Formats: sequence, structure tokens, C-alpha cells
Amino acid sequence: MKLALILPLAFVAFIGVARAEEAGDIHEATASEAEAFNARIYAGPPGKTAYACFVRRYDAAHLAQHPKQKVASMKLLVSAETYEVDNQLRNSFRLGFRYRNRSSDFDSSGSCHHAVFTKDGNEVRLGCGVDCEGGGLGIALSKDDKSAIVRFESIRIWLHDNPTEDEDRTLVAGQDDGIFRLDRVDNSECAALVTDRKELAALRHK
Repeated sequence: MKLALILPLAFVAFIGVARAEEAGDIHEATASEAEAFNARIYAGPPGKTAYACFVRRYDAAHLAQHPKQKVASMKLLVSAETYEVDNQLRNSFRLGFRYRNRSSDFDSSGSCHHAVFTKDGNEVRLGCGVDCEGGGLGIALSKDDKSAIVRFESIRIWLHDNPTEDEDRTLVAGQDDGIFRLDRVDNSECAALVTDRKELAALRHK
């Protein structure tokens, strides 16, 4: 899908998340705000490429307190690449998770708008979307930048070991599955989300 189509989809996905929260106005961040937010995500200026990995594994005590939570663990890899054609930074995401009552791993991925958006003027988020109306998510950061706050309504997913499977699957936000706080970890913990060997080597180097 061409970039001209991908970026609006990411914006629509982000707007959907915001509407679900019945929040206030959303506006595109300025270039300097976007640059500052990217530096927060990647713990420094991203340069040509950059990665940030966030993970959460919910223990039995947490799941017992949240019986309606479907997700038992989640990984989020946010990546950036600067395109030579226009020298613009493009963000993307890969999401991996496991249900509490299933043994299979599931993935999702998509593009994020190169700019960030501010809700009510007090929280900056990155809006990301899955191609072909596959839903999307919003990514914010905790005040200390040590955690990512992931919000979504619904997002298309697929089996980790069979991404070409025809069956259409969706992770739908429920009472305990609409907002996830994931902790920043070493990028190597998100290596399972990357299939390209060159990119995997770059991820581990970062």
C-alpha cells in the first residue's frame, strides 16, 4: 500500500481510539514536539534507524484480579527509519501477545504517522494503523519514559507462526483489555517480532 494511503489510515485509527475514550480535541503536534517525542520513545535522537522495545507479562495474581482480561503477555516494538527520498522519519510498530487461555502467539503490525498528536494538550501520542482497515492503536509514554501506554479499540491479528493464514482474527478491547502499560526493556527481548535477518542484526546492535 502506498505511503499516501498508509498515513491517513494511521490517523483514522488514532482518531478511533480517541473517540472510544470520549476525549477532547486532538491536533497534530508541531515539528519540534514530534522530534522531542521521538527522542523520548527511542531514548535519544533516532538517527537513520532506531528501535524501542516494551514488554509486560502478567502474573497469576494480576490475572486473578482482572478475570475479564484476555491478554496474558504483550510485547511492543516501535521502530523508526529515515527515508532518503525525502529525509523524513517514519515510525512503525510490531505487536506480539499471548491470550491467557491459549498456547499460540499472535502478532500485529502497521505504520505510524510520522507526526504525533496531543490530546487535551497534556499527553502526546503516536497514532498507528494496520493496513486495509485493520484497526490501530495509540502509543503514549509514562512521565518517566520507562513505560509505553498502549490504547486501542480493535486491531487485526494473525498467528505468529502462520501470518498468511486466511482466517480473519481481531483483538477487541474489553473491560480489562483496552489499555496496557508495558515496561521498557532491552531491544533483544523483541527479537522474536522481527523476521528479516538484516533488521534483526540492526535491532540487536541497537
